[in-house]
Amino acid sequence: MAKRLEKFKTTIFTQMSILAVKHGAINLGQGFPNFDGPDFVKEAAIQAIKDGKNQYARGYGIPQLNSAIAARFREDTGLVVDPEKEVTVTSGCTEAIAAAMLGLINPGDEVILFAPFYDSYEATLSMAGAKVKGITLRPPDFSIPLEELKAAVTNKTRAILMNTPHNPTGKMFTREELETIASLCIENDVLVFSDEVYDKLAFEMDHISIASLPGMYERTVTMNSLGKTFSLTGWKIGWAIAPPHLTWGVRQAHSYLTFATSTPAQWAAVAALKAPESYFKELKRDYNVKKETLVKGLKEVGFTVFPSSGTYFVVADHTPFGMENDVAFCEYLIEEVGVVAIPTSVFYLNPEEGKNLVRFAFCKDEETLRGAIERMKQKLKRKV
Repeated sequence: MAKRLEKFKTTIFTQMSILAVKHGAINLGQGFPNFDGPDFVKEAAIQAIKDGKNQYARGYGIPQLNSAIAARFREDTGLVVDPEKEVTVTSGCTEAIAAAMLGLINPGDEVILFAPFYDSYEATLSMAGAKVKGITLRPPDFSIPLEELKAAVTNKTRAILMNTPHNPTGKMFTREELETIASLCIENDVLVFSDEVYDKLAFEMDHISIASLPGMYERTVTMNSLGKTFSLTGWKIGWAIAPPHLTWGVRQAHSYLTFATSTPAQWAAVAALKAPESYFKELKRDYNVKKETLVKGLKEVGFTVFPSSGTYFVVADHTPFGMENDVAFCEYLIEEVGVVAIPTSVFYLNPEEGKNLVRFAFCKDEETLRGAIERMKQKLKRKV
């Protein structure tokens, strides 16, 4: 194996999903819904296939989708972007992240990550040859340690890679935190890569795109996708929005990673992004109910549950149940209790920092959530 990837094993999501099947466990681990996306979007994909829209799309996206993405971004942020020069359609947000890293980061460049982080961040930065510097967000509120961040950002910093609403913690970056990041980036000429795939799952405060802050659009790549908002994670439709000088690098990498993304799914994505506001309000309302169901149940089981303002995840402290670390607890939870959670230590540069925490996903139907809670109530006992 290439040295840049030898530290990365099979992803934790794959490992836990395999164990879930083996033990017949209820899967609250990997972040995909166990219900389907809306019919009007699926029908648009079927129609596109029937209409013969099945060959390679234009590399950076069909014009109609680029325009729909730009229109949605304007509605959400107030920013007017050129769909032809500043929007790139990718194979999911994960590819948008990879294209941004590989297209805009040179070997040896320093990139700051907020830990815990989505696991592809570190792996992709390793592929790009970046030097990774971590800033740890700590419970209970996972707020950014602003003084630590100020000390970390220097003229050697090439970029900050951030995610809000934040996976795995559910934290949303506050305006004060975003303004601090912005001022540091402007002062030190630093880029921002902003993963905003959960922007429509913001429960307790409004989502703010850092690109919308003064002086930030010209140094920001904003990345998003269709999957989380429309419960169509298997379609892998994502995008990156950036000014032309950054889009050029993203597109160069994208051209040689995937070149183009599924054509009929792109046509369906146009229909999705034109959904009425009532769709997004109902989505948020439904997920809020699911979150309340899971959080209440986890607390009744005996977990310490930390606040989640966005995403469809909650993080909890498993230590009341007496296991030595999060991996041991999650293995026990699957094998003896029949429920899957994700050990969060895999989301840290230093796994020790996450060994007390596990992540649960509530992007499941009510019956599944209640079934998982019932299993834990019956079989999981506090030791302290």
